[in-house]
Amino acid sequence: MNFDKDLGPLGPLLGIWEGEKGTDLAPSDKPENNRQLATSKYRERMVFEATGRVDNHEQQLFGLRYSTKAWRIGAPDPFHEELGYWMWDAASELVIRCFMPPRGLTVLAGGTAKADARAFSLRAEAGSEVFGICSSPFLTAEFKTTLYTLEVQLLDDNTLHYDAHTWLKMKGRDELFDHRDENTLKRVTSAP
Repeated sequence: MNFDKDLGPLGPLLGIWEGEKGTDLAPSDKPENNRQLATSKYRERMVFEATGRVDNHEQQLFGLRYSTKAWRIGAPDPFHEELGYWMWDAASELVIRCFMPPRGLTVLAGGTAKADARAFSLRAEAGSEVFGICSSPFLTAEFKTTLYTLEVQLLDDNTLHYDAHTWLKMKGRDELFDHRDENTLKRVTSAP
């Protein structure tokens, strides 16, 4: 496949992806059991649309407008959504991802990659002015996200795998909780 070279390692993401192999490892939804691990299998749909060129004075970015929805297998309503952007800065070989789930949380994660990379890692940390995490008062008090990491792999032109870890400082718990989401998706179409 020919990918938009201006998008660097993000070019192969352009299009619509779907997968039913997701695994969500999260705290239980029941407050009295939130110390317990809940495992959910899920299906997901991701959409990546080109934004075109974005100029920040001398910096030139190319990116993707991004959305995803995830449904527990067999459930009619999504349990998770995200909206955001993935950006490529070719001059500094930097991948930037900013997203917001509708829970009172924003994440700006980044990492370096070569233009032709088929795998890359992103990271954001609470309190950082560069690649940070910002949460609402409730989430900060009850489920503060302290660290977010993401591994992305394009296994071939039509198979995308990711492994995300959201490290939570939960009220009443000394140790951090590793909320993990992992899925493998297939390209449905190369243009949304």
